[in-house]
Amino acid sequence: MKEKIEKMSLPAAGAGTIALGGELTVNRLGFGAMRITGDGIWGPPKDPAAVIAVLRRAIELGVNFIDTADSYGPNVSEELIAEALAPYPRDLVIATKGGWNRPGPNQWTHDATPAHLREALEGSLKRLRLDRIDVYQLHAPDPVVPFDASVETLANLQMEGKIRLIGLSNVTVEHIERARKIVKIVSVQNRYSFADREWDHVVDYCERNRIAFIPWFPLGAGTVAGRLLERIANARGAKPIQVALAWLLKRSPVMLPIPGTSSVAHLEENVQAASLQLTEEEYSELTGTAALAS
Repeated sequence: MKEKIEKMSLPAAGAGTIALGGELTVNRLGFGAMRITGDGIWGPPKDPAAVIAVLRRAIELGVNFIDTADSYGPNVSEELIAEALAPYPRDLVIATKGGWNRPGPNQWTHDATPAHLREALEGSLKRLRLDRIDVYQLHAPDPVVPFDASVETLANLQMEGKIRLIGLSNVTVEHIERARKIVKIVSVQNRYSFADREWDHVVDYCERNRIAFIPWFPLGAGTVAGRLLERIANARGAKPIQVALAWLLKRSPVMLPIPGTSSVAHLEENVQAASLQLTEEEYSELTGTAALAS
């Protein structure tokens, strides 16, 4: 009983939990590990010790879902996660991705061929010091590779015991439905925020089908929306990013935000958003402003 009470009191638990595929339950505010690398998502960070402190502090705050990818660094993000946290807490879920290559800083190229995905997965297993990836995501559909072939490769790797659960990233509803005919999909990760709602229909689809939706770039705000964020944040004694995250958490029960940072102070601010409850008026005002801006 004492352990249960302590877990509920952790800041990251403030927004409740979500069950990935009905198998893995995580607190509904995670951590995105893209920005723990160097500039341009390339190479090591300027201060590796500070990044390791961020990762360890995230766990202390109750974060038990970390999202990364082999292309972050490349490889650097996964290596730092293992250095900071292995052997991992029993309830920690690590999600990673494959399907992109990194020829240089801020450069991304597709490669979701079956051969590359297998190679990418093996590399992630080694860097993360795992025998099986909890959630492995196709980073993006490859325009020159049949989408079904990429998904079938992940399904085969799952049958081989190297992947537990499978997710998708940067996809349409059509992609999700095609993938679900091949294998169970537990998460979808697309760009989304209160001010950038291009993928609203994907969020709705995920909610109807109990698929976790993991939004990236959660602050994608225009000028008008940014001013509104600041006004609501000032009135609530909060930070604009906290209001933006609170909107996401209220938007759907399948929403699993993963704000990232390389600063312990910013991490603590982000995690506090899990306990910020927007009023219906605040939520509607943010939602309406986003619709007008778009």
